[in-house]
Amino acid sequence: MEASVILPILKKKLAFLSGGKDRRSGLILTIPLCLEQTNMDELSVTLDYLLSIPSEKCKARGFTVIVDGRKSQWNVVKTVVLMLQNVVPAEVSLVCVVKPDEFWDKKVTHFCFWKEKDRLGFEVILVSANKLTRYIEPCQLTEDFGGSLSYDHMDWLNKRLVFEKFTKESTSLLDELALINNGSDKGNQEKERSVDLNFLPSVDPETVLQTGHELLSELQQRRFNGSDGGVSWSPMDDELLAQPQVMKLLDSLREQYTRYQEVCRQRSKRTQLEEIQQKVMQVVNWLEGPGSEQLRAQWGIGDSIRASQALQQKHEEIESQHSEWFAVYVELNQQIAALLNAGDEEDLVELKSLQQQLSDVCYRQASQLEFRQNLLQAALEFHGVAQDLSQQLDGLLGMLCVDVAPADGASIQQTLKLLEEKLKSVDVGLQGLREKGQGLLDQISNQASWAYGKDVTIENKENVDHIQGVMEDMQLRKQRCEDMVDVRRLKMLQMVQLFKCEEDAAQAVEWLSELLDALLKTHIRLGDDAQETKVLLEKHRKFVDVAQSTYDYGRQLLQATVVLCQSLRCTSRSSGDTLPRLNRVWKQFTIASEERVHRLEMAIAFHSNTEKILQDCPEEPEAINDEEQFDEIEAVGKSLLDRLTVPVVYPDGTEQYFGSPSDMASTAEHIRDRMKLVSLKRQQLRHPEMMTTES
Repeated sequence: MEASVILPILKKKLAFLSGGKDRRSGLILTIPLCLEQTNMDELSVTLDYLLSIPSEKCKARGFTVIVDGRKSQWNVVKTVVLMLQNVVPAEVSLVCVVKPDEFWDKKVTHFCFWKEKDRLGFEVILVSANKLTRYIEPCQLTEDFGGSLSYDHMDWLNKRLVFEKFTKESTSLLDELALINNGSDKGNQEKERSVDLNFLPSVDPETVLQTGHELLSELQQRRFNGSDGGVSWSPMDDELLAQPQVMKLLDSLREQYTRYQEVCRQRSKRTQLEEIQQKVMQVVNWLEGPGSEQLRAQWGIGDSIRASQALQQKHEEIESQHSEWFAVYVELNQQIAALLNAGDEEDLVELKSLQQQLSDVCYRQASQLEFRQNLLQAALEFHGVAQDLSQQLDGLLGMLCVDVAPADGASIQQTLKLLEEKLKSVDVGLQGLREKGQGLLDQISNQASWAYGKDVTIENKENVDHIQGVMEDMQLRKQRCEDMVDVRRLKMLQMVQLFKCEEDAAQAVEWLSELLDALLKTHIRLGDDAQETKVLLEKHRKFVDVAQSTYDYGRQLLQATVVLCQSLRCTSRSSGDTLPRLNRVWKQFTIASEERVHRLEMAIAFHSNTEKILQDCPEEPEAINDEEQFDEIEAVGKSLLDRLTVPVVYPDGTEQYFGSPSDMASTAEHIRDRMKLVSLKRQQLRHPEMMTTES
């Protein structure tokens, strides 16, 4: 039984030989039981393996078995002890059952092993861990039982695996080397020698020898240092360490390997020339046969990137196969050159002929592989450019198929710029595709030069038609996209104009609102005399003309937006917002302007009549003696004063005053002063004597 076969079981450490010995020099076998249920089958296998290691002489001294039951139950311990009767009854001399500090129930442990000594074949004692030294020296106990013996189970297991592997490999290798060496000694006939030439050791002798030396060094080191306590595994004895067996195997291996090396040198000398001749013909026959057939079968370039990559991968496989033969060619060429330089070969002419034939075939085949690789690379680049261009055209078409719904003119300009850039990129891509396609066509036209006499016209026509078809298809797609871009460009320019009209219309509303605000806040004076008031009226009319132009400009812009929206088949925002605002502001401005005109006209009438009364000469009393004229002036003045206190009322019911209250008060005060002068003039005309007295 080998450790490698039951390695998982041995790793569980169900039992182990620590290297310790009892007072009778018998080996100590330890069975550490744990809290988990112990698999008895696995324990039995472990014990069988461990008991197969010591020699018969060592086994004759008997074993002391330590069953560590401190972490287990009584029934498990009992089962293990009884199992020892069936596994190793003859070799076991003493079984020490290490009991826990708190002993098992007396009823459970009523079974007395000492009464069963005759039936079991060995003595069983129950002992505490601290009293185990009564039977075994502390230096022979591991640390688990309070001893000083160091033991590393995994280290022991690893070394055991190395020993068994070395023993198996070295024994097999010795048989093989003996067979080879003996066959070579007897092989004077050609038949026997040919058999020996094909037979080689299954393992590397150098590796096996190195492993053996390392193992022997390790065993010798542990033998001398095991008692120092500085190593993890203490040796048991020479039988257990197997040092003599390793040394014997190494001596036999070195002897057989030396003979084997001499046999190999003789073989190499005999067969070198034959091998060169055979390998040269193998290379030539393969390159001119299967190698050439592989190239003849490869003529297509694929219709896509994936197809070209598949062909390229196939070609790389072909190149890989050729590379193996080219490597053989390089090696053979060096060997032939060495033989030619040595000058000890009889048939130098044949060697030179073989060398020339080999070189010609290899160089011709290498150039054909390179040409095919370049052609496939050019096809891959062509299809790559075609795919990129197709994706660009798809992206451009997708952009053209999506309806434009930008938020403002700036975003439209940005979109239009992006559209132009994509179209320019498509132009560059198409030009690149044409260049790649033409280069590929030029390479295909040269394909017949290495076709080995095969007619590749049909195959080339298919490749040429495919390349030209791809370029024509891309040209047609690009033309369709250009036509759609022209339509989209016109639409987007109209949308830019639409947004511009809407922005300008909104600006016209703002301007008109500012004119209205200026009319109400700054156009408040009525003039100090008739001449000034007429000037103010004329300025107001010009002001109204400016407002009228602004309103008309806004109306024209909104009409233009309606036309553009109809052309673009979209809804203008101005029709629901800007136009009502424009009409509302214009209506307010018109009402305020008319009020301003009424006040100025009344002020002109008031100032004109007042000035006429106040400037008439006293020599013509009949001209100014008309009471009705004074009454009219007074009525106009009062009406004007009343009008100054009345706000401008808009259609929506809101009110707005001209200027501030202080401005209106100043204007009213001036009118009242003028009315006082007229009243005084009227009194003077009624009572001339007052004028005389005053004179």
